[in-house]
Amino acid sequence: MHRSFFALALASAGITPVYAQADVIGSGISPSAAAHSQTRPINFTTTAPTSGALVLLMRNATLPANVVDAATAQALNAAIASAKFEGKEGSSVSLRGIGGYARIVLSGVGEEGDRITHIRNASGKAAQDLRDEPQPVTITGGLNQDEAAAAALGYAMGQYRFDRYKTVDRKAPPTNPVTIISSDAASAEALWKSRHAALAEGVSLSRDLAAEPANVIYPETFVERVRAAFGNTANVKIEVLDEPMMRKLGMGSIVGVGQGSRRPSRLMIVEYRGAGDDLPLAMVGKGITFDSGGMSLKPGAGMWEMKADMSGAANIMGAVLSLAKSKAQVNVIGVAALSENMPGGNAQRPGDVVRTMSGKTIEILNTDAEGRLVLADANEYIVANKKPGALVNMATLTGSIVGALNDEYAGLFSRDDGLAAAVTAAGTATGEEVWRMPLHKNYLDDMKSDIADIKNVVEGGGPGAGLGATFIGFFVDKNVPWAHLDIAGVNWADKSGPVTPKGASGWGVQLLDALARNWR
Repeated sequence: MHRSFFALALASAGITPVYAQADVIGSGISPSAAAHSQTRPINFTTTAPTSGALVLLMRNATLPANVVDAATAQALNAAIASAKFEGKEGSSVSLRGIGGYARIVLSGVGEEGDRITHIRNASGKAAQDLRDEPQPVTITGGLNQDEAAAAALGYAMGQYRFDRYKTVDRKAPPTNPVTIISSDAASAEALWKSRHAALAEGVSLSRDLAAEPANVIYPETFVERVRAAFGNTANVKIEVLDEPMMRKLGMGSIVGVGQGSRRPSRLMIVEYRGAGDDLPLAMVGKGITFDSGGMSLKPGAGMWEMKADMSGAANIMGAVLSLAKSKAQVNVIGVAALSENMPGGNAQRPGDVVRTMSGKTIEILNTDAEGRLVLADANEYIVANKKPGALVNMATLTGSIVGALNDEYAGLFSRDDGLAAAVTAAGTATGEEVWRMPLHKNYLDDMKSDIADIKNVVEGGGPGAGLGATFIGFFVDKNVPWAHLDIAGVNWADKSGPVTPKGASGWGVQLLDALARNWR
């Protein structure tokens, strides 16, 4: 009687009682409705102002000509000599109280190596150093069209921030513009707007997806966020398979990973066609929106990082967004294999056997080796239904690749030397470097199951990254050129890099963008 009266009172007040909300997943309360703080807009012009914050990109100890007045140049040359600044790549000196400028930053790009990359990196570092500088920012240094556009890209990536959940003493950084100086300012601006701005947007999308907590980004909301990012972009088709559709197709591997979670799995396919009838490049990413390890539960320390276990899928969506919005003359298919790996009452167990779309069977020895499971069905679906000219997987797959390569390289595995060379070249060109690792024929023998076609791990150690790659390759037709990138060591930055503020790195967006443009 009391309970009924209480429910009636709540109903009359327009409030649904808690005990009637059994369908709510999570708390039902969003942690924030805020957006990230605004970043500086990027402009281009031919003449540097005489005030504000000035960034001088320098190859050596010689000042760029005709940038500052004679008195300011004299003071800067004295400071350069005093600091023994030589303009080496990665070096910088920050000065105040010279001329009419609030601050002058001397940033070295060096005389050797890839000048475009060095300019991008120097601009990205300047963006982070000048984050709280209240003045407008100017970047100059005798930049041509390509160099000025690279400076804009670097600044855009360097000033990225993820702060929408900050509420206490939040102070929005200054939003005065950054202006890139170039004798080819109009052409540089056109290049920035037609190509590099889309790449920066793709990197930001990837970082946002990976940095968001798992109560905000899960399979369904990952799909929603990516749909919103693409909007009405031309020549893009989006297809999403839900669990009933995947069950009908017999995709027991991906559905099995998510069966312990109340967040249902999804397979998201984004196709962009910009090159007629050319066979597409398929990019298939691991999208585990949270990885508890399932029944093979991970240790508690550091488990929070598993919100970013969908970085492979996030990077792929960022790359396709970049290609589509810049109207690249390529055909690509981006795939996100999305599940949440949780130890619920319906979770799969060690010892279970699952069946993939093709009918191959997998013995699950460890439920924490789940990324390869979602990729198995995703790979089979794409090869069977989309007929790609090549397929690249990207995944935060193994801790063993971190032990081998730390955060300097991603691990590259491939059965195709041509595709491997193209991936390596794209990594070198963008600064997202890879190291090719072996795929020994004995690895497949090691993964044979006593009761199924293959097991998902080899217990007792061994070459974990190579075994994981071997497992994934088992579900890709051997006639399809295939490569796998294990990005477990590079998807998260524990400290800031030149174009990567601390946090989700977006590593791989630039590489995949360059690969798609040049792989044929």
